[in-house]
Amino acid sequence: MSTFKVRCEQMANQSSAEELKKKLSEMQFYVTQDRGTEPPFTGRLLHNKRDGVYHCLVCDTPLFHSHTKYDSGCGWPSFYEPVSEEAIRYIDDFSHGMQRVEIRCGNCDAHLGHVFPDGPQPTGERYCVNSASLAFSDEKNGDQLKG
Repeated sequence: MSTFKVRCEQMANQSSAEELKKKLSEMQFYVTQDRGTEPPFTGRLLHNKRDGVYHCLVCDTPLFHSHTKYDSGCGWPSFYEPVSEEAIRYIDDFSHGMQRVEIRCGNCDAHLGHVFPDGPQPTGERYCVNSASLAFSDEKNGDQLKG
């Protein structure tokens, strides 16, 4: 790859990051772009019980249906299944002295949270997702709520 092309890509990424900093709150940027974690039990979407779809806050890709959300007691919204295999990207995460599987948006690569093998049936998985990485679209009235 040429030096010019690398420099152009770096400038595009920097521009995108600057645009996202204007669009997102400090916490939303920290979670989605810096692989951060919001404090437990603080997310706006943790107790949301309405019917609808949870989307990636950054690119609006559908990620989870509300009927797959459940109360795991962990302090973050939890789901047992994404809307499709393509919706989520899985990455081995060995940070903080742990072995986990990070989940990211399959479209824009925004950090969402982690998936654990301790969820309910039918999948046995718990997608532990930061509210700050999600936007919710209400099925009945189309209202959107950002995490």
